[in-house]
Amino acid sequence: MSSPDPQVRAARNHSARSAARGPVVAVTGAATGVGDLLTRRLAASDEIKQLVAIDERRGEVPEAQWHILDVRDPAIAEKLRGVDVVVHLAVDLDLETDPAARTAYNVRGTQTVLTAAAAAGVHRVVLCTSTMVYGALPDNDIPLSEDAELRATAEATGVGDLLEIERLGRRAPRAHPGLNVTVVRPAVLIGGTDTALTRYFESPRLLVVAGSRPTWQFCHVDDLVSALEYAALEKVDGEFAVGCEGWLEQEEVEELSGIRRMELPSAVALGAAARLHRIGLTPSPAGDLAYTMHPWVVSVGRLHDAGWRPRWTNEEVLAALLEEVQGRHTVAGRRLGRKDATAAGAAGATVALLGTAALVRQMRKRRGL
Repeated sequence: MSSPDPQVRAARNHSARSAARGPVVAVTGAATGVGDLLTRRLAASDEIKQLVAIDERRGEVPEAQWHILDVRDPAIAEKLRGVDVVVHLAVDLDLETDPAARTAYNVRGTQTVLTAAAAAGVHRVVLCTSTMVYGALPDNDIPLSEDAELRATAEATGVGDLLEIERLGRRAPRAHPGLNVTVVRPAVLIGGTDTALTRYFESPRLLVVAGSRPTWQFCHVDDLVSALEYAALEKVDGEFAVGCEGWLEQEEVEELSGIRRMELPSAVALGAAARLHRIGLTPSPAGDLAYTMHPWVVSVGRLHDAGWRPRWTNEEVLAALLEEVQGRHTVAGRRLGRKDATAAGAAGATVALLGTAALVRQMRKRRGL
């Protein structure tokens, strides 16, 4: 017997959900990335009464009720009528996005979603930021408590936006009594992501700043989606971190990856990173280097107390990352073509300098100099 077509199957699932007693959940940014993965997971859950998906284009989950609009549009309030929980994932952290445009989108979008949710009678909004908001500092506890002060600055890619999103999340319940805000902070996110921290592992050498003590805590995207589902089902609330158990020291990362280090003095590494970013050769500001220099691993106790456990270990996530970035070549945060990457890889200890020279030559050619 042939299986029913997607519309029939979606109708049956909707009918089953209508009889369920779980929450009505809306996901913003539902068509791509983490939003798409969460939407698929919630669509398969029998604990969700109804699923609402919001994005600027329609995704591929027929079980959801789709609304096509920009999250900055105040009309989103009407789409949230009858929703119990909103998981806000329409946040742009792309390295290549203009920083001013990225901040305008992220801040305005979060403001609009929080205000619209309150106006629509939603009782919980789930925000997703990063453990980067704690800051990477030499005097950090290892691990940090989830209640630790947020000491990050806006000097690293997207961190200023995340700090502002968290500030808006803290203010919202005071401005809108009855609205609760849950904040999920993943560690270094791996699985279809492209960040300054994932690009670190695309280099022919792992840059280590002399005198620093890097520590690494990863979060596989599958575990993040699982934690977001916990939050959507209100099994955990407040502010909490999500990631693998424990952490890896830099020496363990080097041994597991097989990538040797290149150690540079702090002044040289930070100065070069700042200059390269200032002249537009690399997408990552010098502030990103702090997260490869100092510890910022965090306890995941609140999720554990709620019964959640990660399915991935740090070692397994690192292996998955290395497989994912195989064949990519990055120097100083910027991806190189195969020809330049081959030359840089053969350069041994001078890889960063030769890589930078190649980038300068490319830039001059484009500018006709």
